[in-house]
Amino acid sequence: MAAGLCLAWGLGALAGCGGEQGGGGDRASNSADSGPDIPAVRPVSGREAVPREVRFNRDIRPILSDKCFACHGPDAHTVQAGLQLHTFEAATSALDSGGAAIVPGDRASSVLWARVNDERDPMPPRDHHKPLSDAERALLGRWIEQGAAYQPHWAYVPPMVTPPPTVRDTDWPETEIDRYLLHRMEAEGLAPVADADRATLLRRVTYDLSGLPPTLAELDAFLADTSPNAYERVVDRLLASDHFGERLAVFWLDLVRYADSVGYHGDQTHSAAPYRDWVIWAFNANLPFDTFTIHQLAGDLVDAPDDDSLIASCYNRLLQTSHEGGVQFKEYLAIYNADRVRSVSGAWMGATLGCAQCHDHKYDPYTAHDFYAMAAFFADIDDVQHIRDPNGGIYNRLPTPREPEITALSPLDRQRIERFQAELDALDPSADPRERALLEAQVLAIRPRKVMVTRAGEPRPVRLLPRGNWMDESGPIVEPAVPAFLGTLDTDGRADRLDLARWLVTPEADGGVGGMTARVFMNRLWAQFFGGGLCPSLDDFGGQGNPPNHPELLDHLALAFIDSGWDIKAMVKRMVMSRSYRLSSIPSDQVAVQDPLNTLFARQSRQRMPAEMIRDTALAVSGLLVDELGGAVSHPYQPAGYYSHLNFPVREYKHDTTRHQWRRGVYMHWQRQFLHPMLKAFDAPTREECTAERPVSNTPLAALNLLNDPTFVEAARGFAQRILTEAQGDDAQRIAWAMRTATARGPSADEVAVLRGLLDAARSYYREHPEEAGRLLGVGLAPRDAALDPVEHAAWAEAARAILNLHETITRG
Repeated sequence: MAAGLCLAWGLGALAGCGGEQGGGGDRASNSADSGPDIPAVRPVSGREAVPREVRFNRDIRPILSDKCFACHGPDAHTVQAGLQLHTFEAATSALDSGGAAIVPGDRASSVLWARVNDERDPMPPRDHHKPLSDAERALLGRWIEQGAAYQPHWAYVPPMVTPPPTVRDTDWPETEIDRYLLHRMEAEGLAPVADADRATLLRRVTYDLSGLPPTLAELDAFLADTSPNAYERVVDRLLASDHFGERLAVFWLDLVRYADSVGYHGDQTHSAAPYRDWVIWAFNANLPFDTFTIHQLAGDLVDAPDDDSLIASCYNRLLQTSHEGGVQFKEYLAIYNADRVRSVSGAWMGATLGCAQCHDHKYDPYTAHDFYAMAAFFADIDDVQHIRDPNGGIYNRLPTPREPEITALSPLDRQRIERFQAELDALDPSADPRERALLEAQVLAIRPRKVMVTRAGEPRPVRLLPRGNWMDESGPIVEPAVPAFLGTLDTDGRADRLDLARWLVTPEADGGVGGMTARVFMNRLWAQFFGGGLCPSLDDFGGQGNPPNHPELLDHLALAFIDSGWDIKAMVKRMVMSRSYRLSSIPSDQVAVQDPLNTLFARQSRQRMPAEMIRDTALAVSGLLVDELGGAVSHPYQPAGYYSHLNFPVREYKHDTTRHQWRRGVYMHWQRQFLHPMLKAFDAPTREECTAERPVSNTPLAALNLLNDPTFVEAARGFAQRILTEAQGDDAQRIAWAMRTATARGPSADEVAVLRGLLDAARSYYREHPEEAGRLLGVGLAPRDAALDPVEHAAWAEAARAILNLHETITRG
């Protein structure tokens, strides 16, 4: 009955009604930059076109990388017909068969042109199933005619200073970001859409900077504040909130594949939660990103390492491990090495260095030697005692031992103790003794916790494994080194993880790749607030990724990030204070037709929230959310028997029966093999690998989860209780209060009519079936206000379920 009412009366009639909205919020990654002076010509209404001036990085490299480099790219060991196309010198040199693949300015004499147009035996070969389109052949032909100019790959060139461009509409931009974007829009013949209304803007920035919806008090205060700096005060308040760190931590924990279980075989739990707390603390404390990097990669190697730097070094221990008795020692050393290389290159470099594990990279300049030289940086981490145990017995327990470990208070633990102690000190001597006892008990309840850490030992020898085969020890021993084409490290003796970390955040002028690191991080940070990156490939800045649509702006932000002292909050504020950020997400007719994927950012994006934010929204509007920073892992309700296939040891999931049940999603238990069904339904990653961008699916499972997961049913009855106790007036007024609480806007007349119909139907049903009202109101552990009429409470719970299930409620717009 309950689900039927919501589906029939609520979701179908209310979906997509009113408010800030607009389709096309999801952005594909197939556009290219044309530069500030020559606009690219985009497909319009299904037609393909060729730019006037063909550019290698924008137009040609993506074709060659996708269609040709597998056989004719950087990997010299697998080159076919002696032809490589990744450099000008190789592509224009004489072929053994005569002629040259490319004769600049003369496509008729170019063997490449003949082969891609050979209908009998075309290139790429038919059995590769990657045929060239007519438009791609036309691009290649025009590029050859224009001289076949090559460009160094954009990602491996240090960020360049470009002054903010001039624009025709000088009244519109408010920041340098706006000038870069408007210049490109004007070149494309577009104009930005209107600004978002103030309620939508407050909801957007509150979600983006805290992961939570604004309260009605915050909404009303902002709407009433007409001062010029009202919005900036909101931004500053949100950046100073503890919720900021919780919000950004979700993004970072995806990148470093944080989880609470080991991943392989028995998928036992391990001790990692204090690291999660450290990440939240680091974002809240605005720890400079270079320090943030160094402490994670080499917190044990810094001068005078303390508990915090050691907790940060848990990053090195977050890989998947096996605790099965009898695993092959050398095999798993190779697996762990590869995991760490993929992680560090993906999280910091936006690189797919892991593709060079078995051979030189097919598309990028990374070699197999580069791969194993990167792995050698981590050879001093001795965390394989569990492999040395021949039986694995002591490791088949929860949590499994992961030596080395320490027992320590996280920085958030210490903050909570300090706050409770401050409250104790502020108590009046005449205060109720029970109040003092409660605070003292809360201080005592915060105890040091175990956490995996890194401690450097004698480095193991690391060999280059031919074809990645751990049983083949014929390859040479390699020393720690950065990828050769990116330079060398100037060190006395053997390089270590501290050298690697410093190299990642040292500007190119000083011998590092800090500009590249800053570019990667700024692109991903931009995507958090605009729905997609300035470069659409968040996970791959290499040949298989796409070039940036706004390279000058991306470089500008990267350099500003370094110049700011790697100040994350300053860069976040710079982005959200721009007028471009404050645009409506509703496209104009012209924007919808000409830029449906929103690559020009002529409007804001509209996308479904991440899984954790959807859960947090339901808990927040229901009044159930426990706003407690850091601490132990929380265990929400979960279907019985979900862990029945987990062994070593056999285990039974037990959900929390305390206030931990209603904590934020960032604190949820993360079981890699059996991810919580709610997280899985809303596309959260298992965190087996570095994840730079979550997919967004639209399946019945998601809707059914919102309707039936005990967390959301309990939240609906909690929301109903708030409606009945906090909202005043008749049904229509209460509906308006509920809609504003969940979506930051009032309902339309049609929406009020639909929800009143749902209420009337639910009241009728529950009067006839009072036992069903009792069942609905009995879901979950949260206490119910016994003074409320059960039938009325259950009926409003149905209305609350409909509102919580609205697309608009779970969408950031």
